[in-house]
Amino acid sequence: MVTILIDDPIWPAHGRLWAHLVSDNNLDELHDFASRNAIPIRAFDLDHYDVPEDALPRLIAAGAHHVGGKELTRRLIASGLRVRARDRRH
Repeated sequence: MVTILIDDPIWPAHGRLWAHLVSDNNLDELHDFASRNAIPIRAFDLDHYDVPEDALPRLIAAGAHHVGGKELTRRLIASGLRVRARDRRH
């Protein structure tokens, strides 16, 4: 069973706070969840979606599990889906 996780919106950018939306084991399910909940593909960053603070209640109501940032990172690493910072191209 795939679990979609969302952390706290603590990341500032573009005048807003942002959270991360991840899957604990399947990117296809993450993309499907994001698509069904009007999160654009442009918000995807290799292993997570960046989502604005105001989307949290809607995404949690749709089934995302709210966890702390450390828990989200731990579970993303455990899933094998984590893309390390040094492996990211910017």
